Amino acid sequence: MKKTALLLCFFSIAAFTVKAQDTTKTAAPDPPLTITGSVDAYYKYDFSKHANIPTSFASDQNSVSIGMVDLGLKKKVGKASFVGELSFGPRNDQSIPNPNYHIQNLYVSYDVTNQFNLTAGYMATFVGYEVIAPSGNYNYSTSYLFTNGPFQNAGLKATYAFSDKVSLMAGIFNNYWNAYSSYRTVGASTTTSGDVSTFGAQLVVTPVKGWTAYLNLLTGSYSGTEFDLTTAYQITDAFKLGLNGATFSAPHDGGGFSGVALYPQLAVSKIVSFGLRGEYFKVKNDGGDVKAITVTSNIKAGPLTLIPELRFDNKSDKFYAPFVNSSGVSTNKASQFVLAAVYAF
Repeated sequence: MKKTALLLCFFSIAAFTVKAQDTTKTAAPDPPLTITGSVDAYYKYDFSKHANIPTSFASDQNSVSIGMVDLGLKKKVGKASFVGELSFGPRNDQSIPNPNYHIQNLYVSYDVTNQFNLTAGYMATFVGYEVIAPSGNYNYSTSYLFTNGPFQNAGLKATYAFSDKVSLMAGIFNNYWNAYSSYRTVGASTTTSGDVSTFGAQLVVTPVKGWTAYLNLLTGSYSGTEFDLTTAYQITDAFKLGLNGATFSAPHDGGGFSGVALYPQLAVSKIVSFGLRGEYFKVKNDGGDVKAITVTSNIKAGPLTLIPELRFDNKSDKFYAPFVNSSGVSTNKASQFVLAAVYAF
């Protein structure tokens, strides 16, 4: 009888322990808030002793200068998540609608199913190869395609993953790029009535392991229409090849641009790699063109990356950006050296 009672007592304790463990699993704490970001600084010297090349950021001539502090906040509980990204510094001021707000991204998402997601808010654009935060780019200077394309889009988008190799996003966005809220211009005056009328879509295809292609579209009567192809293929452990091609038609036959950029990269060790960006960019309606070659190295020391870079641009006479030589005389060639330090966390 005593043995039976002891056995019943043992099983009762065991059952209680298992139940307590199950309760603990069910009541697991929410995932923590994730903080990511980067800080960067650079030295740039244009060999003409003038700041010639008109692409975004790193514009100070013969100066040790700062880029920006970038802070990303992320959290997901259950099916709902949010992303907030704040930045401070000259790179911030040149990349958002209102520098006083310091907001690069601010949006919420909900996973309706494991395959279907809804996202709304102010988001970094899905168009193009390069991004605003320097930690997301191999080169420190930026391309003409990046500078002339959208930086952000505010709106609502839905994404459906058909498989791990194919997904489709479609959304409706504010009538203008790079604006926190929509607005509409009538003639020379701006009305208080906004307009959410730009359509965007992205088809993502991963044909084989290491190769992903993005087919992007943004089109609206106010913002114009851009078709964009962005793809990258990690061909071997050491060699990666990227490509960005785009064409943009401004609204009301107001011109636009087209261009292509190639990004081969070779890792010679776990610490050192070398990359090249070769770009051709043309302004429509006979607005001239520019060819740019950028030779870059990434030297890594943990989270710190040193980026030495040489860049050579050669433009046509009609291209909109004026280049001058060391004597201040107009020229079609420009070259610069950049040494940047980017710390990502």
